[in-house]
Amino acid sequence: MKYWFPVSKMPQNGQDWPLVSDMVAKNERLIVFTSMKSKQKSEGIAYQWTYMVENQYGDGGMHAGSCPNRAESPPLNDKSKSLVLVNYFKTISNKQATCVDNSGHLIDMLHTCYGAAANRWANFVAVNYYKRSEGGGAFQATDTLNGRLLCGCNDVHACVAGSTSGACTA
Repeated sequence: MKYWFPVSKMPQNGQDWPLVSDMVAKNERLIVFTSMKSKQKSEGIAYQWTYMVENQYGDGGMHAGSCPNRAESPPLNDKSKSLVLVNYFKTISNKQATCVDNSGHLIDMLHTCYGAAANRWANFVAVNYYKRSEGGGAFQATDTLNGRLLCGCNDVHACVAGSTSGACTA
């Protein structure tokens, strides 16, 4: 509880979240969400659909070129929700198939969901077997997202130190 980021400080109506460095400095670096609306009032746990949108999980969310909305979620293009969660894993877990899923297909889905989420990159990615891939996998996907979110580059390693405006190295 001593690291819990309080609901009272969470941004409303699509506003920006504080920087992680600021949250760490204030020892408020743990963000907890619930899918049960009543817990926000009774336990101080943030109701996830007030703050985020999410695509369909399981097989229904793994069709190339399509990023359908999870039924419980507000529409993906709802900009009053500042966080975007992209799911990319099979309904029935298959460790061998995950090597293919967590490769180029995952990066492609992040680009597809970017468009579906009103040109917003995912803040979170949910996958199975994150260490398995035929390529960079979930780690490369995270580097891609961090590059896009931090400086607008295709990879976080391409960001010029201190840049937030698209200054990319070759």
